[in-house]
Amino acid sequence: MDLGLHYASFTHPAWDRLLVDRLTETARVSDQGGVAWLTVMDHWFQMETLGGPEEPMLEGYTTLGYLTAVTERIRLSLLVTGATYRRPGLLAKTVTTLDVLSRGRAMLGIGAAWYEREHEGLGVPFPPLKERFGRLEETLRICRQMWSDDDGPFTGEHYRLAETVCVPPPVQRPHPPVLIGGSGERRTLRLVAEYADACNLFGESPDRVAHKLDVLRRHCDDVGRDYDSIRKTMIGSVDPLADVDGFLADMERYAALGISLVALVPAGDDPVAWTTGVCEKVLPRLAEV
Repeated sequence: MDLGLHYASFTHPAWDRLLVDRLTETARVSDQGGVAWLTVMDHWFQMETLGGPEEPMLEGYTTLGYLTAVTERIRLSLLVTGATYRRPGLLAKTVTTLDVLSRGRAMLGIGAAWYEREHEGLGVPFPPLKERFGRLEETLRICRQMWSDDDGPFTGEHYRLAETVCVPPPVQRPHPPVLIGGSGERRTLRLVAEYADACNLFGESPDRVAHKLDVLRRHCDDVGRDYDSIRKTMIGSVDPLADVDGFLADMERYAALGISLVALVPAGDDPVAWTTGVCEKVLPRLAEV
């Protein structure tokens, strides 16, 4: 099993002076230590569960562009892009630029978006849930078209593009991997079956994950998609350093279900020390799971 590092919080001691240094060093340790993914959130305001808008938050794609220059191997993505935050053609161009500048390490992680407060706070439209999913699906279709040989128009219910030109193209072929985040059984997992290369589920429990994967398998059967062609990943909420053996035992249960990567958020006040410890004490054993 692989490990992803999800850098969700910038609120560490003396963050006003050390935010960039900590982020940079955490990225370098992750890159050199064998972490597979490095992701940040796509929020303008920090989530209320992590302190809310008063806490620091960097814009996601600008951050990934910076991290491209300080890493060499690790895959870079948002976990996940909100479909309401950017026009789809511009999003495809942004992810393509990240892929070119990283020499083929970008991934499009995407979801329907949910954080109404930051939309209202910064004056960005926040449509009802049904419309957000409609816009998400059209965004996936537009990205797919822009990453193909078809540079013609796109006409949908929500978006109309006269030209889907994308030059230079992505380094990765046929395109950067597309990951859809979330566990919604009716719409989200259906979109995974139709459009995604990977899913990212909440690691609530092995039983819950098994159920979600069973739903995904049924959607794949419905649309004629090879279930095994979709990478299954999850985000966890545990600190593996608190109980390495217990963590690895839990990961064996998830791996048996088909989960091939777990993304974790650094615990404590020092993400560099935490990441160093995980790379030294957990990653070599996790790779054997």
